[in-house]
Amino acid sequence: MAHIELKNITKKFGSHTALTGLNLEIADGEFFVLLGETGAGKTTTLRLIAGLEKPNEGQVFIDGVDVADWGAAERDVALVLQQYSLYPRYTVRQNLEFPLKPKIRRLPEAEIKDRVARAARTLRIEHLLDRKTDRLSGGEMQRVSIGRAIVRKPRVFLMDEPLSALDAKLREALRTELKNLQMQLGATFLFVTHDQIEAMSMGDKVGVLNHGRIVQTGTPHEIYNNPRDTYVASFVGSPPMNLIDGRLVNDRAVMAPVNFELPLGAKTFGGGRTSGATDGRPLVFGIRPEDVYLESGAPVEARVHDVENHGVEKILTLRVGDTMLRATVPARTDVAIEQPVRFAWNPDKVVMFDKGSGVSLRHAG
Repeated sequence: MAHIELKNITKKFGSHTALTGLNLEIADGEFFVLLGETGAGKTTTLRLIAGLEKPNEGQVFIDGVDVADWGAAERDVALVLQQYSLYPRYTVRQNLEFPLKPKIRRLPEAEIKDRVARAARTLRIEHLLDRKTDRLSGGEMQRVSIGRAIVRKPRVFLMDEPLSALDAKLREALRTELKNLQMQLGATFLFVTHDQIEAMSMGDKVGVLNHGRIVQTGTPHEIYNNPRDTYVASFVGSPPMNLIDGRLVNDRAVMAPVNFELPLGAKTFGGGRTSGATDGRPLVFGIRPEDVYLESGAPVEARVHDVENHGVEKILTLRVGDTMLRATVPARTDVAIEQPVRFAWNPDKVVMFDKGSGVSLRHAG
């Protein structure tokens, strides 16, 4: 187990800057998810912690010790990658034993046997121990590569999109297993992904990375309900938050270019603190699709532009003039494309963002 801290990290590859002034703290025993699009700098961050890359600026601390001069082996971290790094001609058992048989400090045979048996039991791969790894399915191979990390009992587990090559059903199952595994081991996990559902369902804490900078860190609940800016609001959540341009007029949201307006609740202003949200200032109003609802006497009329059936619910795309917004409604809601409907929003759930900077007024100033 280990506490990890990155301080003011900048990393360049030639003329490309992958990370800029990155600060990140991962508590001992925490499941931390680094979430970002392809090219955001997630893998670079992982490789800096592992000791596979050196920063141009800044420091990497493990348990309060600056590990700048430590090699990858000394840092005692385990990497689990998207591509399974297994020996195809070896059996599962031999693959699991391999990290425990270095020439320098080979463990006693009984200890090796015990660790392999425990990892196999934890990951439910006992029945595969004598099978060659080239005879395994994708999910089984990923379990074995996680097993190779577990047997070493590292201080930190670093996982780089380990589930992205698997099919949806298996991904879901392994998400739950990995989270349970982390809780069982009480280990520090840094899990990197571009999949916000993975991040929200697994992380104790989530850090959203955008173009080499951490935009926001918080619990999944904080990131979802109180996004720091329009980037986080649109990236986290499926379907994403509706973002509509408008202005504040007499404490009501007036949307542009088609003028429709909706009320705002006291919570939107954070208990009266509007951080300079003066009337007429260009804003972006954010509302989650589940907080938009259809109602016969509601203030705004829209047309149903699209209907997606998701079993327990429907996701409707509503059109008001040129403005599109999503609403999540119960599956029993009977609607057809181009049908006129009336909608409202939950005024207490609206998040206001500054149009220029994109920053939420709750986080500004």
